[in-house]
Amino acid sequence: MTLFFIPIKKLVKEPYSKILGYPKASSRQLQSRIIELEKLKIRSISFTGQTTIGSLQILGKGYVGVVVLAKKGNTVVALKIRRLDSQRSEMKSEAKLMKLVNMVNVGPKLYDVSKNFLVMEYLDGDKIGDWIQSLKGNGSSKKLKSIIRIILEDCYRLDKIGFDHGELSSISKHVIVGKLRTTLIDFESSSVNRRASNVTSITQAIFIGSGIAKKVQRIYKIPEKGKIIDVLRKYKQEPTRKSFEDILKILKL
Repeated sequence: MTLFFIPIKKLVKEPYSKILGYPKASSRQLQSRIIELEKLKIRSISFTGQTTIGSLQILGKGYVGVVVLAKKGNTVVALKIRRLDSQRSEMKSEAKLMKLVNMVNVGPKLYDVSKNFLVMEYLDGDKIGDWIQSLKGNGSSKKLKSIIRIILEDCYRLDKIGFDHGELSSISKHVIVGKLRTTLIDFESSSVNRRASNVTSITQAIFIGSGIAKKVQRIYKIPEKGKIIDVLRKYKQEPTRKSFEDILKILKL
C-alpha cells in the first residue's frame, strides 16, 4: 500500500486541523503547533490506520492524545499529538516514563518530545486482539504461545523496575504484534508510584478475562482457572524469577 504524506503546513486547514488540534483549536494554536513540529523536524503526516476521526484515518486515539504516522527527516515515525481537552498540560511527563521502559527494552523507542508532541518508533503491526482473530490453521498455537511469552517477559521486566503500566486489563489496545517486534504500547496512565502488577494484570486479561481469553481458548487449551490464580497469587506475594517461571510453566509457555 502506497502512503501519501501531507506537508505539515497544510495541517492548519480542514479536515487536517481537526487532528493537529483535536478536538478544536484556534488558528493561533494551530500555527504554534506547526512551529513546534518544525523544531522537531517533522516534515509531513500520513493519515492511515484503523481509527477514524471525521473523514481521516489515524493510528490511534486515547484520553491524552491522538497518534498519527509521520516523517521525521526521512524516517517514518509515530507522532502522538496532545489533545487540547486533555487533563495533561504537556507530554514531557509521559516521555520520562517512556525513557524508563526503553531502558529495559520495552515499548516503542522514544525519539523526541516537546510540549504537545511525542515522537516515537513506528511499530508496523496489529493490535493483539486483531492479530489473534486472524490466526488460522497449523502452527497457530505455537505462534500464539510465542507472542504471549514475549509479552509476559516485557511485563516481568517492568515489574522488576517497579513500573506499572496501568491499563493492561484492557490488553487489546495496549499490545502491538509487529512484523519486526512485539511489545507493549501507550504509557500515558503508567506510574512508578503504585505497586507494579503488570504480569498479574496481563495474565488475567489473556487467560481469565472475557474478550481476549475467549479468542485464546479457541486456539489452545488453557489450564484450569484455579491453577492460574494460585501461581499468580504466589507471584504477587513474591515476584521473583522463580515464581514468574512457575507462571510460564502452568501456562505451558
